[in-house]
Amino acid sequence: MSPLPSPTASRPPLRVALAGIGVVGGGVVRLLEANRELIARRAGRAIEIVALSARDRHKDRGVDLSAYRWEDDMGALVTADDVDVVVEMVGGADGPALTLARAALGAGKALVTANKAMIAHHGLDLARLAEERDTPLKYEAAVAGGIPVIKALREGASANQIARVYGILNGTCNYILTLMERERASFADALADAQAEGYAEADPTFDVDGIDAAHKLSILAALCFGTKLDIGAVTATGIRGLIAADIREAEALGHRVRLIGMAERDETGLYQHVQPCLVPADHPLAYVPGALNAVVAEGNFVGRLFFEGAGAGAGPTASAIVADIIDIARDEYGPAFAMPVDALDRAATADAGARVGKHYVRLVVEDRIGVLAEIATAMRDAGVSIESFIQRGDDADGGVVIALVTHAGPASAIHAALATLSASDHVVGTPMHMPILAL
Repeated sequence: MSPLPSPTASRPPLRVALAGIGVVGGGVVRLLEANRELIARRAGRAIEIVALSARDRHKDRGVDLSAYRWEDDMGALVTADDVDVVVEMVGGADGPALTLARAALGAGKALVTANKAMIAHHGLDLARLAEERDTPLKYEAAVAGGIPVIKALREGASANQIARVYGILNGTCNYILTLMERERASFADALADAQAEGYAEADPTFDVDGIDAAHKLSILAALCFGTKLDIGAVTATGIRGLIAADIREAEALGHRVRLIGMAERDETGLYQHVQPCLVPADHPLAYVPGALNAVVAEGNFVGRLFFEGAGAGAGPTASAIVADIIDIARDEYGPAFAMPVDALDRAATADAGARVGKHYVRLVVEDRIGVLAEIATAMRDAGVSIESFIQRGDDADGGVVIALVTHAGPASAIHAALATLSASDHVVGTPMHMPILAL
């Protein structure tokens, strides 16, 4: 009996061009080289890099690129006859990345991207273009790095109605919060450490103000709820306002502070918000350390799904990109957002102020008679019921730390009370409030 033919022998190689050869691009090259034979067997055909493009041709990227054709003009990757798939790793919501993405899909070439900002802002238009050209648009690496959460939600959980999706979507913030928790570091010191370790950029705004997490949350919400992407409807509050006392008080309450992105749809519309929250210490998210990401999705038949792993870095992100390329090699692709663009609906934006729950509130106040009564009056007048009131005598920023926990009530009442207190001459700085999640 003659041996069966190799599954890779009957199909031509899938030819890939890479645009943007930074840390992640170098990781893609290394992964495709290191696991070449295994990848070919799993893909059913060989996967070959045929061309590269980036701004600096001579930059040392720690990987030998001499075997591949270099194109100074990224547009040449789209017009080349020997390119089947364009991998965009340039970054940025607009500009060259978006131009390349539109050109590639318009030319009928498959597009793989790790660009969460571009997908969050222009994903609908790109998905529609991909449908018109019947070509794949894949973006697994755009959310949670190496965690295969996009594939799991789009395919594995596709039969379920998702009640809500939430999680830790930014590794930089989680690293900072972990340092504040474990080492009692201040936010400033923890941020400086994150920058020194390469987890945070010199300008950390995108991460610590929740913008990065908001992009990812909008993508997850579209997948889970069958709604059109609407990054403008995602509200975000970052972690800049946290102080060490917030971490300690959360622990005393049996919780840990995490920056949580949450999307939930009900009869009033779609709620999408990124903010620091108190997470119960016995919930899996409370145990996610360092720069890891984690996503939780709750389906009506499958129950709670929990995904945890590295949310960034050369290896994890390259793993997600190459997984998308393998799917394309197998001809396994469908609508970018789990259903055709025309089948997605446009959900109304839910009133975040109407969400009911318990809250943690922290103020730094001058140490003088009458301040506690002023706080209690502001809360009472706004309709906020106080469950516990804590003054430990700690100094912070020239004042005394006051922390309190409210009974369950609408978030709008908390906002009203804090607006009153922020205008007080006795309150130092900006008050902090965080929802106490019941998960």
